[in-house]
Amino acid sequence: MSHTHFFQALSDETRLRIVMLLAREDELSVCELVHALQLSQPKVSRHLAYLRDAGVAGVRRQAQWVHYRLLETMEPWKLEVIRAAMCGLEDDEQFREDFVRLQNMEGRPDRSAA
Repeated sequence: MSHTHFFQALSDETRLRIVMLLAREDELSVCELVHALQLSQPKVSRHLAYLRDAGVAGVRRQAQWVHYRLLETMEPWKLEVIRAAMCGLEDDEQFREDFVRLQNMEGRPDRSAA
């Protein structure tokens, strides 16, 4: 994907929040993202589709779960942009709250069989 599509993917607040959680957690299910972001499943899924199309996120299926992660084949400079964003946003209240909600979520999917 083009560099423009990559930056457009990160320019939306919801997609940026998703990317920050994926970068921090490595892999998350849709239900975990819905819980952490406090948004509807259709909205989160729509943003995840955009991130897939932009070459930012990849998907893995495990039984009934669909897990998302940052695309492992992403160009190194794009990963560096995401790492820099994480450093710059680590003290942002919204991102901290998302992470705390995720950490406090009960019944998170088990990835041990992955």
